[in-house]
Amino acid sequence: MREFKTQRRIEFADTDLGGIVHFSRYFVFMETAEHQFLDSLGTSVHLVEGDRTIGWPRVKVSCEYAGPARYGDTLDIKVRVLRRGTSSVTYGIEFEIDGRQVARGESTSVRCELGPSMKAIPIPDELARKMEEG
Repeated sequence: MREFKTQRRIEFADTDLGGIVHFSRYFVFMETAEHQFLDSLGTSVHLVEGDRTIGWPRVKVSCEYAGPARYGDTLDIKVRVLRRGTSSVTYGIEFEIDGRQVARGESTSVRCELGPSMKAIPIPDELARKMEEG
């Protein structure tokens, strides 16, 4: 499956009183990396197609922490597609600083038609193919 790499410099607002990245910020970092990954495939986390609005709400997210990241550090972020279903995709996301793992997470999103009620819709064949290319 495809792998996408990006970076993020840790800002002061990302840190807690102990001077390390607050655990909740990793969920923001994962979401931002997912958006960048979708952009790299020529799509977006939010699309309007005719009279339909399409999005990718998350249905499951987890993160494990292995070490601290601090203000000024640059995170190397790797996003991999672990599993792709008909309408869902599960990403594995790794965070490193100079080759040292600081966190890893998983995030599952479902392609949905957004409206009064959300309805899962299939991932288009072309996009599914792009997600699977190495």
